[in-house]
Amino acid sequence: MPDVTKTAVATAADAVATPSVDAPAPQGKAEKPRSLWGDAWRDLRRNPYFLVSSVLIFFLLLIAAFPGMFTSASPTAGDLVKHYVGKPELGNIGSPGWLGYDIQGRSVYARLIYGTRASIIVGVCVTLIVTVVGGTMGMIAGYFGGWVDAVLSRLTDVFFGIPFLLGAMVVLQAFVERTVWVVVFALAFLGWTQMARVMRGAVITVKQADYVHAAKALGAGTGRILFRHILPNAMAPVIVVATIALGGYISAEATLSYLGLGLASPTVSWGVDISAGVQAIRTSQHILLYPSIMLSLTVLAFIMLGEAVRNALDPKLR
Repeated sequence: MPDVTKTAVATAADAVATPSVDAPAPQGKAEKPRSLWGDAWRDLRRNPYFLVSSVLIFFLLLIAAFPGMFTSASPTAGDLVKHYVGKPELGNIGSPGWLGYDIQGRSVYARLIYGTRASIIVGVCVTLIVTVVGGTMGMIAGYFGGWVDAVLSRLTDVFFGIPFLLGAMVVLQAFVERTVWVVVFALAFLGWTQMARVMRGAVITVKQADYVHAAKALGAGTGRILFRHILPNAMAPVIVVATIALGGYISAEATLSYLGLGLASPTVSWGVDISAGVQAIRTSQHILLYPSIMLSLTVLAFIMLGEAVRNALDPKLR
């Protein structure tokens, strides 16, 4: 038995000293762990909804920035003698008469192209303003808490209790001339409340993390903690809400313009054209149809983008 034990020990020692031929070769440099944003970007690149919506949004931004690249016709010049409610010339793609003419003899296609700018400006600018204003208030309320949170939360509740479209109508009635920037102000004045609530909830969750407590223990200042540790980790839900809300703001602008309380001529807008198209809906449906399709596609593109971003940033949905 002693000899058997010695033999087993020697065999085990040899096995440890001599690497097995079948053992896998040591791997090279370990893969660098990805962050939340890295994982999200990897998922987004594989999401067909993100790819389709991104291409469509890029195309819309290109139209809004350079409308002259897509049509040479004027969106405001009309000819009632030759083009009064002219029918679409679907065979002449890209021509002024491609999608027909409206009740003032203006090219529907040219107005679709130039109307993109107003809708995109309103949607993007309102989203940026409400994200900055609402995000700042929500971050302050969520981080400091106490009476600061109580005051800001009650202020948010007051504005949140005002119906969005009804409040925007009242605000717009105070202005004689309703330009794009007036509509942006009216929508942003009432639209920041949702962003403030989302940011407040995210900050309350993030500030309980260990790395925030560690930063406080190391003597980091309030500004450094807020902008270096809390804000980057609380932005995910805000980005999702902002992306989806952008399409809603474009739809709200079109609704106000349709009701005659938003943009008005000579400003070119899809909502203005939809309102004008209702007057000829029995005889010339194309005047109403094409701006409605363009508006629906734009809103759908931003909603699809927001859903794709939400799925990528929410670990529970993976």
